Amino acid sequence: MIQDLTRTLTVQHLPKEQHALLRKFYRKHNSPMRITQAAQTWVVRSPHIIAGVCLSPVEHGFWLTSLLTDPLHRKQGMARLLIEHIQTTHQGSPIWLFCHPNLYSFYARLCFTQAQHLPQALSSRLQRYQQSKSLIAMYYSQQPTI
Repeated sequence: MIQDLTRTLTVQHLPKEQHALLRKFYRKHNSPMRITQAAQTWVVRSPHIIAGVCLSPVEHGFWLTSLLTDPLHRKQGMARLLIEHIQTTHQGSPIWLFCHPNLYSFYARLCFTQAQHLPQALSSRLQRYQQSKSLIAMYYSQQPTI
């Protein structure tokens, strides 16, 4: 079944006028995830949306948020596919994210490392979030090869 599914997968950037599709996907799965006005959104389709993510501009890079995979398609590489696509598309730009400690190894396998420094906007946000939950700030940066 996975082989049949992967043949029909597409990764797609959603233009702003289609953000409602990803909002509907989040609501369908009872997710509180939101899409900010400045966010770029990416989805995996088969042909309907089965995973989505937001990438928001921050000082000198991007902040990856709202990664969600339909529970029926988890553990099949959908989140990895989205993240690898974003890493390729935004090559040369740093990408930060906050994750639960249980997800640290998942992101580490995708070449994210624990962030030692954050842009000010993310640093203050992380401090607020850590008042109510345990989160790790991670960072990805790969300069383009020539």
